[in-house]
Amino acid sequence: MAKPIVLKEEVTIRFAGDSGDGMQLTGTEFTNASAIVGNDLSTFPDYPAEIRAPQGTVAGVSGFQIHFGSTEVDTPGDICNVLVAMNAAALKANLRYLETGGLIIANTDGFDEKNLRLAKLEKNPLEDGSLDKYTVIKIDITKIARTALQDSGLSTRDIDRSKNMFVLGLLMWLYNRPLDVTIRNLEAKFAKKPEILQANLRLLRAGYDYGETTELFTTRYDVKQAPTMEKGKYRNIMGNQALAYGFIAASELAGLPLFLGSYPITPASDILHELSKHKAFNVHTFQAEDEIAAICAAIGASFGGALAVTTSSGPGIALKGEAIGLATMLELPIVIVNIQRGGPSTGLPTKTEQADLLQAMYGRNGECPVVVICTRQPNDCFDVAIEASRIAIEHMVPVMLLSDGYIANGAEPWLIPDLSKYKKIKPNFLTEPNSPNGKLLPYKRDERFVRPWVLPGTKGLEHRIGGLEKQHETGNVSYDPENHEFMVKMRQAKVDKVADFIPLQEVEQGPESGELVVLGWGSTFGCIRTAVRELNNQGHNIAQVHLRYLNPFPKNLGDILKRYKKVLVPEINNGQLVKIVRDKFLVDAIPFNKIQGLPFNVVEMKAKILEVLGK
Repeated sequence: MAKPIVLKEEVTIRFAGDSGDGMQLTGTEFTNASAIVGNDLSTFPDYPAEIRAPQGTVAGVSGFQIHFGSTEVDTPGDICNVLVAMNAAALKANLRYLETGGLIIANTDGFDEKNLRLAKLEKNPLEDGSLDKYTVIKIDITKIARTALQDSGLSTRDIDRSKNMFVLGLLMWLYNRPLDVTIRNLEAKFAKKPEILQANLRLLRAGYDYGETTELFTTRYDVKQAPTMEKGKYRNIMGNQALAYGFIAASELAGLPLFLGSYPITPASDILHELSKHKAFNVHTFQAEDEIAAICAAIGASFGGALAVTTSSGPGIALKGEAIGLATMLELPIVIVNIQRGGPSTGLPTKTEQADLLQAMYGRNGECPVVVICTRQPNDCFDVAIEASRIAIEHMVPVMLLSDGYIANGAEPWLIPDLSKYKKIKPNFLTEPNSPNGKLLPYKRDERFVRPWVLPGTKGLEHRIGGLEKQHETGNVSYDPENHEFMVKMRQAKVDKVADFIPLQEVEQGPESGELVVLGWGSTFGCIRTAVRELNNQGHNIAQVHLRYLNPFPKNLGDILKRYKKVLVPEINNGQLVKIVRDKFLVDAIPFNKIQGLPFNVVEMKAKILEVLGK
């Protein structure tokens, strides 16, 4: 007899297990299936930095949270409705995220004496009554997997590594997800390992059938397509993937080859991995021996007429500092991508933070201004990559693009755009001498203070280039004091002038003036958006302003902020944007900071807003 299906408006599931249990793959495939059925969704991968973290311990737990719904979804969810715990440590580390009355699906094999000891639990929580306020489904997943694959010829180790597919199949059944997308993805992933593919497929179907046939579950659930989503063709996309596709699109719009010089670093490496797959789009990737070589190669590619990009995270950006100064002095276009992570030093490589804003603004020697922009969501990264490339190329200036680990590894539905609707990017190439006497003036500027882009090898346009100070217009080496001051101010004026070519700031939601505006940047967007929307639905009148352009700011930002009595600035750092806003606009902005390697959740955001309002 078919089990009844109950409609849900939104659901949050957290998959948790050892870092070798395949929780990221399980969560990603569940995400892909949910995107295909048209749910709006947001994900949050949360895993340790070690390649093989201590097995069975709380420190080694890997988690993946997905929030999906038939309504607007802006965050991965504060608390989950379902927790999959593959062992005792996973339960211990993640139980605090489960709602009261929530569902726990526990792999009983992961709660033996050894696993309890490694998790530092004196009693088995599956047996001591401590989970009475939850619904607990106990399944010996390891045993089922070994039984199902006993004739597969695989080793016990390989069978155990496939048991995550049983979990995936079970959750697919429970939430009425189709299996065909996952099957196609597994066929592609394990195309060269047919025995592993068959093991994964058998366990995927075994999990699905287990839900159908066992009496443990009396109900299934379904989450319908989100009707508020714009019509079109969607796919699931992660932030770093979207950045890679955005740079490819930018190179097409500019008619230039794309060059990426990069050195692997978490959480930026996926951009290099993705771009290296797309050589057919005139993409050239170079994995350098270190960060300095990576950016210097990109500068060389820019000198040669390519759209040049380099990617890294905070520690790598520090190493690139001198070369960013070189690009600023050369006045060549380059996009420097900083996928921020917890710091300082090696810090928390797999955890998120927004603590590189001041580094992006000021973290170089000398007067070295660059344009700084940021992305707000995974599906926003495509457009931000194009915008960063446009500014770099058309204004001949380095552009720092800030993302963070939360955006880079998070996933959302992405409406595949029509590239024909995007404006072309116009490189300012010079092909003939630009002075009345028929000579080249490589640093002669136009009305935007932009110098021409002169490709090496262009006959008659040979010129000097390097990191020493340039003489105005001629580009010759100059130690003249007045010329140095002039050029310093000119490079700053060129960056400031970009403000004339970016959109004015808009109020995202709420009143155009009033009691309170919440000013954010980067990955706090979804949390602020949800908190402000829910509070306004309850009768409050709060505004949200979220920045894309951080240097220069939109020309009307100061006027907007001064229309509100209070300005609240939430950041995943110790208060960086708030310093800049206070300095530039003389606004007594209120900081709200979290530095735990975790994003804000909606509950704490709403509580802070109400506190500021005095409610």
